[in-house]
Formats: sequence, structure tokens, C-alpha cells
Amino acid sequence: MSHTAAPQFRGRIFADARSGFHSAPHRYDLSLSLSCPGCLRIAITHALLGLADSVPLTPLPAVPDRAEGGYSALHGAYAATRHGFTGPAVAPVLRDRWTGRIVSNHAPHILRDLATRFRGPDAPELYPAAAEAEIAALGELCENGIDAAAQRAGRREADTGATAELLAALDAVEERLAEPGGPYLLGARITAADVRLWVTLVQLDTVHRWHLGADTVQRIADHPWLWTYARRLLALPAFHGNLRLEEIHRRHHAHCRGLEAAGAAVQIIDWTAAEPAGSYV
Repeated sequence: MSHTAAPQFRGRIFADARSGFHSAPHRYDLSLSLSCPGCLRIAITHALLGLADSVPLTPLPAVPDRAEGGYSALHGAYAATRHGFTGPAVAPVLRDRWTGRIVSNHAPHILRDLATRFRGPDAPELYPAAAEAEIAALGELCENGIDAAAQRAGRREADTGATAELLAALDAVEERLAEPGGPYLLGARITAADVRLWVTLVQLDTVHRWHLGADTVQRIADHPWLWTYARRLLALPAFHGNLRLEEIHRRHHAHCRGLEAAGAAVQIIDWTAAEPAGSYV
């Protein structure tokens, strides 16, 4: 049975107090399900920026609790934002606490607005202007070259070209990380590209791996710089503090209709064990 699509709210936060939504501390809150990759990226960004007090975060269950695929806890905010709302109340949600209305449920906009409108003087600059093009290109590589390619490679009617595309994308990231210049994708400082890649790698090992052949998983694992990097980021509180492995598994198995493959038994890394992180942030 098909469900009504969730409405898309694309409000933005502005610095100017004369705008509809301006960056006033304590005005907004977040509702996130950490089993969702988009929500996990937002939660990590929120933690890196130290926004726990100024933009409170409410965790949601791993799996939506309503038949149409939404969350009961978010239904009031959706109803307050759209008259006659009947669709799924999905996460993520950035809500205006003054009005009870949703500003945005679009993860890329939420990420950008948190990082640019609420960043304090001591927080990392996750979207440095000089790296905008590289961050966008790496995001595209994660979305299409890794995540989408892994999904296609794991289907019952496996796309052999997708496996080659996936491995080529991982090779490209491996080469970048092997270059001297710093522990992160763009050098000595963490950026939004690192958050994006790390969550993509979590999904690759904890979700997509279940549908890939053992040989493919072994070839994915054969990227030592990449997986050492993943373990190093895991040591940072913003990353390991928001990782909910059991919730990711629960969400995957609640929605997945694919067949388990031989690669399911070949875990790439132990996501409970981190590499020493050093003082990188």
C-alpha cells in the first residue's frame, strides 16, 4: 500500500533579525532518529558545534511508530505547519519553538544552517568558503559513487557495473587520505565532508554489507587508509556519542526486503573500537 509523501519544508535560518527565522539562541529545537543517516549527520554536526544548549535535540525511536511511516511525536508540529496535514511526520525536523511550526525537514539545509548560523568562535568551520567545491564534490561521490552504487550492487539482480563504480569511488577516497597534509579529507581540520563520508562508511558496513558478496566486501575492506580514518573519527565524542548500532540494525531490518548475502558475515571494522584520535579538531 502506498503512503502519502511527507511535505517538504525548506525554511532557512538567517542572521538578520528582520527575517522570518533568524538565528536566535534557544528559539529552535531538533528532532532526530539516529538510525537515519541524514539525522546522524545532523546529530554529529550539532555535537561538533557544541549546540546542546542553544538548539536542544530530542531523539526519536529507530523505527517510526505510525502506520503511514511517521512519528507520533512530530505529528503536532506538522499539523501546526500545514493545515489539514495527514501524511507521514518524518524526521529530521528543525522546529521553531516560538510558533511550534517546522522550519525545515530537509537535512542538507539544516546541516548548513546549524554550521553557519549557530557556529561559536571555538567551533570548527565545517563549510570553509575556500573548500565549497571540494565539499560538494565529495558529497556527490558519497551519495552516488558509494551509497547508491552499493545499493545497486546489493540487489538480487546485481548490477556488476555498480560494484566497479563503488570500488572506484573508495579507491579515490583512499588515495586522497594517503596523501600527506592531515588526518582529514581536506587537510588538518575537520569539515562537513568528513561527517558525510563517515556516515556513508557506517551505512556501507552496517547496512549495505548485508546484501553484498563476500568477495566484494573483502575488496571494500582492502582500503587501509579509509578504514583507519573511520576508526580515528570514531574516537571523537561527536561521532561515537551519536552512533547507535542497534538502532541502525533495527531500522534496516524493519524496512529491508532484500536477500542476505555471504558478505553479511564479513564485518569490515569493529564500530565499538576506535583508533586514537589525537588533537585534530
